[in-house]
Amino acid sequence: MAHPKRKTSKTRRDKRRTHVKATAATLSVCPTTGETHLRHRAYWHEGKLYYKGKVYMEKEVAV
Repeated sequence: MAHPKRKTSKTRRDKRRTHVKATAATLSVCPTTGETHLRHRAYWHEGKLYYKGKVYMEKEVAV
């Protein structure tokens, strides 16, 4: 039977296990607009770009 020659450290073991991710994306509801969006991402709502409940940009209308 094979045995490891050295003990695998907790850091090496945990680094290897970091590739296992959650399968479903986590969604949040904006307190300002009530829009459902991906966490830690900006999103468009009614021609405005929101992030953390604040307007960061407005879409320009072509004349």
